[in-house]
Amino acid sequence: MARPHEPSTTDPADRPATYRDVFAVAEFRWLWGALLGSVIGDQLARVALAVLVFDRTGSAGLSALTYALTLLPDIAGGPLLSGLADRYPRRTVMVGCDVARAGLVGLMAIPGTPLLILCVLLVAVQLLAAPFQSARIASMATIMSGDRYPAAMGVSAITLQLAQLAGFVAGGTIVAGLGASKALIINAISFAVSAVVLRFGIKERPAAAGTEPTAKPSWWGSLSAGARLVWQNRRLRYLTALICLPGFYISVEGLATPYAATLGGGAVAVGVLFAANPAGYVLGVWGFGRLAPSRRHALMGPLAIGASAPLIACVVSPGLWVTVALWMLSGACSSYLITAQTTFVKDVPDAQRGQVIGLARTALTVSQGMGILAAGVAADSVRPALVVTGAGVLGVLFAAGAARGYGRADQPG
Repeated sequence: MARPHEPSTTDPADRPATYRDVFAVAEFRWLWGALLGSVIGDQLARVALAVLVFDRTGSAGLSALTYALTLLPDIAGGPLLSGLADRYPRRTVMVGCDVARAGLVGLMAIPGTPLLILCVLLVAVQLLAAPFQSARIASMATIMSGDRYPAAMGVSAITLQLAQLAGFVAGGTIVAGLGASKALIINAISFAVSAVVLRFGIKERPAAAGTEPTAKPSWWGSLSAGARLVWQNRRLRYLTALICLPGFYISVEGLATPYAATLGGGAVAVGVLFAANPAGYVLGVWGFGRLAPSRRHALMGPLAIGASAPLIACVVSPGLWVTVALWMLSGACSSYLITAQTTFVKDVPDAQRGQVIGLARTALTVSQGMGILAAGVAADSVRPALVVTGAGVLGVLFAAGAARGYGRADQPG
């Protein structure tokens, strides 16, 4: 396992955590293993459901709608259910969500299940992802001290990207070989295994909001208090803006197909363009994590601007590989997100972390969806290269404003 370079500072507190430091924490190893298995299982299930619906209906539209249903519940689940991670012990929330998802996916695997029932079960499964993820991220902030927390988030981000890729690549082969129902059973088993791993690998801790019934806020009280906290705290407000910045630069993924067509490329070119930003992100997270914590914090604003700036060069319609390099550079600079997200979580009181994390995740999902939708609509009237350029310009302006605002809010006094 590669170690980060030694930082120039002599302050031990400013030493970057290594991956060895991260995996030395037993509880993180269990959290990481559960994440790896469930993400691969989720991607396998997405492929299986899309195939299952298409085989039954012959409709590409319904198949795409089914896939979209795996993403949309994040928007509602974040604000509505993430507060559970504060009201109840977080290990209990994670295990409960995994057990419930295992049962629901198991029902989906029953051959002949009506399509409407499949969609309802799918939405329920995805809604449970919100409290699970809020509990997982909040638990990680408690378990990992100092710079181990940002390093752990970096490891999780890399794992998420690679596991999603592996799930998609293997998904088609597994579904073709075993059938959609058996693939869904594998997904159900992955949730069950995750529940067992978390139950016996993570320590039980009391609810962050308190154990007394009177200490627990109501659902509306938790939601409104979380929203108020973010809005009234300048640091959190500008950090949220930085976290939502992908709504500009991630829009390129929605334009990969028409962009490749303008370059005369086929399916291979589309695949390469799709992979460029995530690949750059993985490399950026790995490289960014090698810097001292103080250096990463100082570079957060410039890198946020850099996440959109390379896209402006697409105005000259460069060839495929230059475009790939530009999109990879954009992805590499987007590694600032790890620092923005971990700083955001640490700035939130533990008793409200689950709820506020859910709100931030929803804001990120909405910004990405709106960015991709707006870019797609614009590309119907304007050359894709110009749309990418426009997204880059707007992203730079937005990032510069958010970084400047955060810099002022971060100054003492």
